[in-house]
Amino acid sequence: MKRLQAALLAMSLLISGTVLADVSVPHLDIGKGGHCVNDPKYMKLNHGDLLKRQRTITVHQGVIGRYSLIRCVNCHASKVNHSVLGTNSNFCQGCHVYAAVKIDCFECHSSRPETVSETLREVAK
Repeated sequence: MKRLQAALLAMSLLISGTVLADVSVPHLDIGKGGHCVNDPKYMKLNHGDLLKRQRTITVHQGVIGRYSLIRCVNCHASKVNHSVLGTNSNFCQGCHVYAAVKIDCFECHSSRPETVSETLREVAK
């Protein structure tokens, strides 16, 4: 029984590896790039939760912190169209299309860089 389970596991890993090999990783325009606020692997896995947690802190305490959406956009907006949306090479759109995950942040928030003071002025209106 253990041999059968091991064989099935090995076959599933081989099949999934073959399927994944055919999917090309997106080539993203990372904007300014450079040193991220955290390890890139950590950010890939946790950015959604970090943004949600930061949203709560910003809404309840008025603190625009380390993981705020505005800071992400200001750093990762494309050097070509100055946005994180617009083409599949743009930072946010490219990853979300690749991962087949709906991106809804920008239904309300700007996908273009702006200053923290501009954002606070908008909130105060």
